[in-house]
Amino acid sequence: MNTISPILLKGMQIYAEDHLLKNGYIKIKNQKIVEYGHLDHLTHIDDYEVIECATTYKAVPGFIDNHIHGVNGADVMDATTDSLHTMALALPKEGTTSFLATTITQSLDAIEKAIINAGDYISQPQQPGQAEILGIHLEGPFVNKVRAGAQPADFIIDSNIEQFKSWNTLAKNTIKVVTLAPERPGGIEFVKHLKENGIIASVGHSDATYEEMVEAINAGANQVTHLFNQMRGLHHREPGVVGAALLHNEIKAEMIVDGVHVRPEMVKLAFQQKGKHGIILITDAMRAKCLKSGIYDLGGQSVTVKDGKALLEGGTLAGSILKLGDGIKNMLHFTDCTLEDIIEMASVNPAKQLNIIDRKGTIATGKDADIVLLDEHNKVTMTICRGKIAFRQREK
Repeated sequence: MNTISPILLKGMQIYAEDHLLKNGYIKIKNQKIVEYGHLDHLTHIDDYEVIECATTYKAVPGFIDNHIHGVNGADVMDATTDSLHTMALALPKEGTTSFLATTITQSLDAIEKAIINAGDYISQPQQPGQAEILGIHLEGPFVNKVRAGAQPADFIIDSNIEQFKSWNTLAKNTIKVVTLAPERPGGIEFVKHLKENGIIASVGHSDATYEEMVEAINAGANQVTHLFNQMRGLHHREPGVVGAALLHNEIKAEMIVDGVHVRPEMVKLAFQQKGKHGIILITDAMRAKCLKSGIYDLGGQSVTVKDGKALLEGGTLAGSILKLGDGIKNMLHFTDCTLEDIIEMASVNPAKQLNIIDRKGTIATGKDADIVLLDEHNKVTMTICRGKIAFRQREK
């Protein structure tokens, strides 16, 4: 294995785990953060590659995308090592240092191939300098046809614990999140099974009533998939999935903040209600992200990408082409949140949900050196993945 030179970042602001530090430094060695502090206390730098940073730059923990299908022409459903590798190489450009490989409703055989491929990839040593795949997000096929959206309705099935057990075994137990409709037959029992096995039950593509959502929450559901999109909406006589998500602190709400999937005003409403601890910023991006407008495939369906939107033939939104770094800037613009709030929503909350906060999600000594440098406009200028530079903005 190639050795990685120790890195010293110096001069920038550091959004550390419990405080903001100006004129700081971070020492990175053996893929870990080994030391950080104020420049006045910096010593022993001979072995380090020194990277001088502007005082206006901000070091923040790497972003974690818990829901992404593809990027740069690659998709998880391609079921190839090359496609996963393409995603892992492309995502650091937007500040993403780790992610969940997300599937889509398809034939049982297609899903099986995708999760076997992803499970094999995750189980092998993943190289520093690229985004780490933390596990699999199984979106469908256990959803509701009424709220199918871009999930191919012909392949949607009711919850099936035995089928899931088989898949998770084939995936080497790397499935971390399952998007499901708890109101469908077997849904509540499936939620309980997931809870008992430490897997996140995320309600999505669901037509559940408020009462059915409360039952699912009591059974162990603790997340909703892309809040507002393809779920029973908020009504003054039927709060639905959205109402339950906004009212129950047990629920973490994924949100696609591209200004297309959710209007800015609704993003602001969700933030006011859920706060920084209740939201997880995601992209739900498909293979067309980072590519030009045109026609692309998503789960065997033709998707037209134009004017920042990805649409099925009938006009249904089909995932996004959002870069997580842009979603973060949108969140700052749409709401009155702070960069500290952003870090909670893009790094801390997803790490806590996945139970990996001991090694990711914050800048702290001993944690993985997953670090993003933002400039004064909060644009990603450098991304370090487990101690190795994965992206660096070229100087003009």
